[in-house]
Amino acid sequence: MSLVPPEAEVVEAGEVVLAPFRPADIARLAEAFADPEIARWNPGAVDEAGVSAWVERRNDWSDGVHASWGVFSRGGDLVGSVSLHRIDADQLDAEIGYFVVPSDRGRGYATRAVQAATRYAFGRLSLHRVYLFHAVTNIVSCRVATSAGFRLEGELRLSFRYADGDYHDEHLHAILADELPR
Repeated sequence: MSLVPPEAEVVEAGEVVLAPFRPADIARLAEAFADPEIARWNPGAVDEAGVSAWVERRNDWSDGVHASWGVFSRGGDLVGSVSLHRIDADQLDAEIGYFVVPSDRGRGYATRAVQAATRYAFGRLSLHRVYLFHAVTNIVSCRVATSAGFRLEGELRLSFRYADGDYHDEHLHAILADELPR
C-alpha cells in the first residue's frame, strides 16, 4: 500500500512553495548540478538530457516511494530541491534530501523547504519519523538539519561513498511527528 498520492502535490509554506519542476527549470538545474558543492554531496545529471530525465523521475510520484519537489520562492524562482525518499509504508518513515542553488544560499530556503516537506510527511502521509544523513564535513547541511528541528542521533563511521569516491563519516539526524516546530 502506498501512502504517496499518484500525482505530485503543491505545498505552500510561507516564503517557499514546493511544486513540480517545470521545463523552464532545466537550465537552472543543469547549472546547479555543475556547482562543486552540489556535485560533491548530491551528484545529479551532467547534461540537459540527463536533467530532463531527472526532472521527469522527480515529478512522477506513481511508484509511491518518494515525494519530490522543486523549491520555489514566492516570486516563482527555482531556488532548490527537496525530496522525501525511501518512504516506508510499514515503518511510517522516510529519508529527506535537499539542496539550494548557489545564488540563493544563506537565505533560509533549505530550512523552510525541509520543514515544509516534513510537515507534509507527518500531515498528508501520516509518517511517524523523518531522517536524514549528511557527511560530517558538510557543516551547512548539519545547520539546516538542526535549524529545521532535526536532532542529531549519532555518527556513522565511513558509511557512504560520495562523488569523490571516498567513504565519509555521516551524521544521522531525525525528527518525530510530535517534535516538529510550529
